[in-house]
Amino acid sequence: MAIEAIRIGMKALRPHKAVCDAQFKVPNILTTDPFNYVDLWLRRKHHNDALFYWRQAQAFYRASQNLSIESAPLVLYYCFMNAAKALLSAKGVTFSPVHGVTAHNMRGPTSKVLLKNEGVKIKSNGIVPSLSAYFGEGERSLIHSLEDILYNLVFIHRTYCLSYPSSKERFLPLKSAEFVRDSVTGEVWFRANPVDDADWRFFKKVLPQEVAINANDLKEISSIARINWATSNNPTGQELDALRGLNRTLRRSLHYINGAQTLWYLKTKGTYVIDRQSITLTLAAMHRLSEICRYRPSELGSLLNGQKHWLLSEFVAMSRTQFLDEVACEMTGHQVMIPNVRMPV
Repeated sequence: MAIEAIRIGMKALRPHKAVCDAQFKVPNILTTDPFNYVDLWLRRKHHNDALFYWRQAQAFYRASQNLSIESAPLVLYYCFMNAAKALLSAKGVTFSPVHGVTAHNMRGPTSKVLLKNEGVKIKSNGIVPSLSAYFGEGERSLIHSLEDILYNLVFIHRTYCLSYPSSKERFLPLKSAEFVRDSVTGEVWFRANPVDDADWRFFKKVLPQEVAINANDLKEISSIARINWATSNNPTGQELDALRGLNRTLRRSLHYINGAQTLWYLKTKGTYVIDRQSITLTLAAMHRLSEICRYRPSELGSLLNGQKHWLLSEFVAMSRTQFLDEVACEMTGHQVMIPNVRMPV
């Protein structure tokens, strides 16, 4: 069996940041400002309603940049909400323009101000449930604590684990994540390796249902689902559709952190796992923080003065670019990337 990378031209195909409609043929888009690129894309596609929402999101984003953590969640929520509305509108999803998420009291008799006591409930109508339906999320529970939501977001997972030292790591860092093909059978699948310092003895016991350990290499994972390509570098439209389907299946457990290089992580099984996409969870979490900002400032002060100040600060700071990168890629189907710096030779 000879294993080869699959390509379009000279471009090796790897997991795509878009979940539902990844456009593998489109070259990577290098931009320092995804707002401008998506604005141009929406104008070319004549998505006028989505363009209006997107420009509102940009205005709120700029307004949030110089705000303190005590105020930023309120403005960032409206940035995220309008970006989500732009995504749904561009995809032709009919949605009720209400939030679709509300506070849920999870406090016990002590009524302590803790992240695990700050609950969110996803309603039957509105923007958040429409996002969930668009992604085809498999999560059955409609109620989540803010603590659990933050545990399920890869871009702050290291901060979370340092803030909660007894918690198990949920995300396995990957390297060499790629789609490959058996040159004899034509079978195509996803494979990757854990990074060298990952606790492989732990992670290999909690792999999600989408992947399995490669029988020939104990430190390599492969997708359970497989497709077929007749060649390694000249796919038909039907074969590209099959690859999009495989990518979508994998993205239930494959998550990324944006940057000049995309970092891929595998979300593993275990307690407190929420089967939702990062876009849905981030919007719900920011909604809850924005409500606390508006209606319970003294309790926000308690959270920020407590042991989880760093975690909340990192969430507010890092979600700005991560959420908008995810929406930009999902809306366009393109790999929107931050330009890297090429050193002179």
